[in-house]
Amino acid sequence: MRDALLRYLYAPCFSFGLTALAIFLVGDWHLGLWCLPILLLLAIGISTLAEAQVPYQPEWNQPRLDAWRDRWHAAINETLNSLGVLSIPLLATLLPVHGIWPHAWPFWLQVLMAIVVADLGITLMHWLSHRSAWLWRLHAVHHSVRRMYGLNGLMKHPLHLGLEALAGTLPLILLGIPVDIAGVLAFAIGVQLLLQHSNVDMRIGPLRQLFAWAPVHRFHHLRYGRAGDVNFALFFSFWDRLLGTAFHAHYQVASDDLGIGSQPGYPDDYLAQLAEPFVDRAGHVAAPALPVGLRRSVD
Repeated sequence: MRDALLRYLYAPCFSFGLTALAIFLVGDWHLGLWCLPILLLLAIGISTLAEAQVPYQPEWNQPRLDAWRDRWHAAINETLNSLGVLSIPLLATLLPVHGIWPHAWPFWLQVLMAIVVADLGITLMHWLSHRSAWLWRLHAVHHSVRRMYGLNGLMKHPLHLGLEALAGTLPLILLGIPVDIAGVLAFAIGVQLLLQHSNVDMRIGPLRQLFAWAPVHRFHHLRYGRAGDVNFALFFSFWDRLLGTAFHAHYQVASDDLGIGSQPGYPDDYLAQLAEPFVDRAGHVAAPALPVGLRRSVD
């Protein structure tokens, strides 16, 4: 019974609970942004415990010479995110900000608005990264994973991370987003990346029509050619419905389904992954055929 409850309650409690806690600590208690890194470490701990208790694929809990690499990605990328948030006052002095941010709105509503705007920008950059050869070189780092678990949601090339951050936050900066709202937004994105790539056997039912949690996002990591060009959204699934890229199937995604089918030898080392987008290699192999048990269908 306990495990069944965890499967059904984990995703909404993890997403809404941690984001609400961040809003409360920063917006109501005015503790400052220093509490958010601590809260993110708590989120990583909760994610790890839930993955051990009710794993979607038990083998994904076993490191494949990737644990330290993923930690480097997570630590450096979150540091860059934090520096980006702290640089907002400087950017505001350089850009034509007209101070039209709705400061009178409740703090939680300002955060929600920031999430929706950022989600659209990040989703469109993500979609474009599957259509531009140059952007794909940077984005491929993220698709090279051969198991999915919370921490590898933060596994991104720093340059691609910067492009996604720019696409998601530039409109907000032009609107005059306050630093504390931007900090909670960055935290919410970190929580969502943990949840999107989680190895928890979560049961989300009709909520997949609205939220791009792991049962939705796993199909994006399929290695079968263009089969993974679906479910691009970070937070909200309805963006994929508007783009015509929403997809769901009753299929158990396994390790053999993950990675980059046309680049099976993609490097695993952290520094090699940073260099890989700039390395010219001989042609790629043909992507493997779509398994018989996986049928493409649009929701």
